Amino acid sequence: MFDSLLDSEATVLAALVKRGEISARELTQAALERMSQREPLIHAFCTPTPERALQQAEAVDRKRARGEAVGALAGVPLAVKDLICTAGIRTTSGSRAYANFVPEQDDICVERLLAADAVLLGKTTAPEFGYSAVGHNPLFPSPRNPWDLSKTPGGSSAGSGAALAAGLCPIALGSDGGGSVRIPAAHCGVYGFKASMGRVPLWPGCRDERYPGVSSWESLEHIGPMTRTVRDSALMMSIMAGPDMRDRHSIPCADIDWLAALEKPLSGLRIAFSVDFGHIAVDPEVRDVVTRAARRFARELGAELEEVHPDIIDESNTFAALVALESDLTGMRQMEATLGSGMSPHLRAMLQHEWRAEMFTDANTARKKICNQLWRFMQRYDLLLTPTLAVPPFALNMQGPEMIEGRMVRSDHWLSFCYPFNFSGQPAASVPAGFTAGGLPIGLQIVGRHLDDGLVLAASAAFERIQPWNSFSPVCFGASHA
Repeated sequence: MFDSLLDSEATVLAALVKRGEISARELTQAALERMSQREPLIHAFCTPTPERALQQAEAVDRKRARGEAVGALAGVPLAVKDLICTAGIRTTSGSRAYANFVPEQDDICVERLLAADAVLLGKTTAPEFGYSAVGHNPLFPSPRNPWDLSKTPGGSSAGSGAALAAGLCPIALGSDGGGSVRIPAAHCGVYGFKASMGRVPLWPGCRDERYPGVSSWESLEHIGPMTRTVRDSALMMSIMAGPDMRDRHSIPCADIDWLAALEKPLSGLRIAFSVDFGHIAVDPEVRDVVTRAARRFARELGAELEEVHPDIIDESNTFAALVALESDLTGMRQMEATLGSGMSPHLRAMLQHEWRAEMFTDANTARKKICNQLWRFMQRYDLLLTPTLAVPPFALNMQGPEMIEGRMVRSDHWLSFCYPFNFSGQPAASVPAGFTAGGLPIGLQIVGRHLDDGLVLAASAAFERIQPWNSFSPVCFGASHA
């Protein structure tokens, strides 16, 4: 009876619960029933929590029955990436070393969403400690892309992206240290938003020195909303954003009214567009779809669009060195000595690499250079548009294509548009831009100036109004993108 409601926005669902037109328990039960049907196909959830979800939903209903105010996410089903801590719920980080780890405390973002009366359906699968842009890990089956079950949903927030695309929930949490919110958003045809560094505080994730692997990526990692509409991401940001003393990087957010920001017009804005940064190999279908999407900002939204390349060279080695620098190499190497082949091969390779101090200091210097290049470039433009990824979704069980546009490339080349904005901490989002001829989603990345999160949301919402995507559903669930 309530199944079709699951395709509604979180804002709509919360309003229905608040008015008593549907109970939180009924909504949660509908989500659990849909999970029972679809989850065996996609493997989005590594740790479902149906009993706890029903308990949380019943608590929302009791609160409403007593006449108490319920939260902004009253009864809304939520999925949380397995790298993000949840009190009393197993959080494995995709590693055998944490196969039975149950945190004592929620991460700050989870704490705030649950306080707003969201209902947690469970934890979603991610690669081991997030050290991959696809979803494989040694513990659980790899998540599959609902648009084509033979393809990857991207990562590292793989299960969150797959759960959204499969219609299992309207909102999810991902984390983004080098694109890991935007990557699965692009591959799964949903919306992913990485706010400016520090907008959403992190703790204990990336901050708790007791847990090697879990404590990594401190200056790169962002927690971000993944949703099927821009408004739902803005709603989540209004709940999650704001400083917390447990995160020394967290910043105030009093300058943004997250929902009101969606209404800002784009007329007269200066927008840069680069389809390849002048050097990135990009799949021809991605080039075509993203270019057509970008031109709509000028043709229909009144912005001034200039095709121009920021002066950013390939810095994949810089990214790899910064990740290693911010990893607990001592603790993780001890872990690798115990787990051996039970640890992901690419992670073992990183730990076995002979890192030198100069590699780390060179990487820090290179990051400073890129940050300086980007702020100078963004002095001339309000926004930058790029492809989110260089390729559409590809086959499961690979780290990335080694041939793009007729060029031999590294297996991580397809990520080249993402990680520079983790260096700089700028706000960036992925919006669904269109589809390949074979029906696979392609993402458009929208990047803003430092701290101009509201404008990125406004541009995302404006594009959503002229090219809506939430009515499209994967073919494997009986619908079509066209």
